[in-house]
Amino acid sequence: MTGVRAEFVFEQPENCPVAAASEGTDDSLRDISWASTRGETVAEQFTASSELPEIDAEEVFDYGPQRVYEFERDRDRSCICSFIEESLGPVRDAYATDGNLHITLHAGDMEHLRELLGDLDDRFGSVRIEYLVRGRAEASDAEIVPVDLRRLTDRQREVLQMAHEMGYFEYPRDANASEIAEALDIQPSTFTEHLNAAQTKLLDELLASD
Repeated sequence: MTGVRAEFVFEQPENCPVAAASEGTDDSLRDISWASTRGETVAEQFTASSELPEIDAEEVFDYGPQRVYEFERDRDRSCICSFIEESLGPVRDAYATDGNLHITLHAGDMEHLRELLGDLDDRFGSVRIEYLVRGRAEASDAEIVPVDLRRLTDRQREVLQMAHEMGYFEYPRDANASEIAEALDIQPSTFTEHLNAAQTKLLDELLASD
């Protein structure tokens, strides 16, 4: 099996009404969907498990434990989900919590995913990969290799990302521990401690067996 399944997290995206509606609530707004209308607008719906009184959206259905809300946006308004579908393909899942937008998608290979991630970062600001499952090309290999970055602390994630961006894992290395620690404004020993902890967590997950 080949291909990649990934979950992107957009932190406090300014152009997403659903993400904004989830901020300051204990609720995750799920089942986000959208469809073009005959006019110049796009209708979007999402589901909440509690009433959202202060939101520019209409409650269109009440399941009892859940409510469905709907709002319209201009068709030409920049939208993260629409941009992903136009650039790569269908969005598998989308939900918002704590003001952040989470999007799960599938890609044919890592190269397409890297290109999309770069485009998203340039266009919409802060975005990170929260979860990654990569298929193996050989039938004899394990079917999937999961990488769950939620196991890392914020500091471990920051250290790992900076090390990757500065070429610490290249051969030969483009930057050493001292240079990366300086960029992070921490001591080299602190950098090494966080990096080792992050790598240990990820390797434990990758190498774990039933």
